[in-house]
Amino acid sequence: MGVAAVRAQFDPQIGQYMFLPIAYNPAAAGEGDLMKVAGMHRMQYANITNAPMTTYFSFSSPFVIGKTKHGAGIRFMNDKYGLFTNQALHVQYAYRHKIGKGYLSAGVDLGFVNVGFKGDSVNLDQLSESDYFDANDQIIPSASKSGMTFDMGVGLYYVTNTWWVGASFSHLTQPRVEWDEYSEVGLRSTLYVSGGYNHRFKYHKEWQLKSSLMMMTDFASWDINLTLLCEYKDRYRWGLGYRIAGSVNILLGVDIISGLTLGYTCELPHNKLLLESFGTHEIYLAYGFNILKPKRTNKYKSVRFL
Repeated sequence: MGVAAVRAQFDPQIGQYMFLPIAYNPAAAGEGDLMKVAGMHRMQYANITNAPMTTYFSFSSPFVIGKTKHGAGIRFMNDKYGLFTNQALHVQYAYRHKIGKGYLSAGVDLGFVNVGFKGDSVNLDQLSESDYFDANDQIIPSASKSGMTFDMGVGLYYVTNTWWVGASFSHLTQPRVEWDEYSEVGLRSTLYVSGGYNHRFKYHKEWQLKSSLMMMTDFASWDINLTLLCEYKDRYRWGLGYRIAGSVNILLGVDIISGLTLGYTCELPHNKLLLESFGTHEIYLAYGFNILKPKRTNKYKSVRFL
């Protein structure tokens, strides 16, 4: 009798990573001048049964203590792929310090993750016909399983008016969830390195080019996402992205009203999945506001929302 142990990369992919930095870097909590509520829904490989689907919500805010600047945030994720379900709830804190023309932030991310498996959806009849599985094996869950454990991450983030760079480490404690005496799942620590640069044209200042990249690795596999956006009048944006692991991305976005931003991404896999699915679709919605100083009408001050 054995124990089935699974090591998994827990974090889902995000096509619009440049707009959701606190999803993978707690040091970005409270960036800018305004409070921010953001939501994202991602349908990966549409038209394929049990394909990954992710919903994400976050709230972050800057605050001041004396002469020091800080940021706080909370984020929630609900992720489904295959017969697995993942939920995560984290609170974040960041300390911001003025260095040169920008701010350097150090942040920590504390919370809990819940990992589940729909064992009652396993097709035991199909397993009984396989030469590799025994349908009566007790290691194969026959009922729904779930478990919760503590999770932690750390990060650094530096941002100026024209460029930004960050590094973070999620699942620092490599948490493990034990479903029963036969099975458990462990979450791999993941390293993120990201950055971006904004170029505003000298003689056509209503136009900007915004380039960014994100590299992620759990030290068993790795991926790099490269993105180039064109922005007009600080309101309309469109562009292309390329994910080395397997997709070409089309990104669209618009600031509907001051502080309210809508974004959409379509990812087209450059492999056989393109023939089996309708691609991956991602919707992003965010609103920046300031209830403490209602008379201010300036837009959200960020290297991504100028």
